[in-house]
Amino acid sequence: MNSLKTSRQIATSREAIFAAIQDPSRLARWWGPNGFSNRFETFEFKTGGKWAFSMIDPDGKTYPNEAVFASIEPDRQVVVDHVSQPHFVLTITLASSSGGTLVTWDQTFADTAMAEALRHICEPANEQNLDRLQAEVLGTA
Repeated sequence: MNSLKTSRQIATSREAIFAAIQDPSRLARWWGPNGFSNRFETFEFKTGGKWAFSMIDPDGKTYPNEAVFASIEPDRQVVVDHVSQPHFVLTITLASSSGGTLVTWDQTFADTAMAEALRHICEPANEQNLDRLQAEVLGTA
């Protein structure tokens, strides 16, 4: 399996969640696992737009990242092609539900071996990312 997938029910609208994705200052607050911060160098939130950023771990180590917004459907879906290593495509899907919005986070790696090697890091990090997104949109951050 080269795909790591998780979902989260968040008690707010698709529009509210999408707003936290498209606004770079808000995205920088919640993107990444617990303890990480972000510095965005380029953020072109449009299909084909570039996103260059550094994630900074709690010890101050910097991890440069480069991505392209492969597809954006307002209030529905954002597809991010992470072009730096490790290469993956992240699809964030927002679906209305009786409890608000079901957020599906699907991280698909080009290489199955890479997905398996990173599973122990990415699965908990992806859950933490959704925790942070939820706190951002519900105002509990």
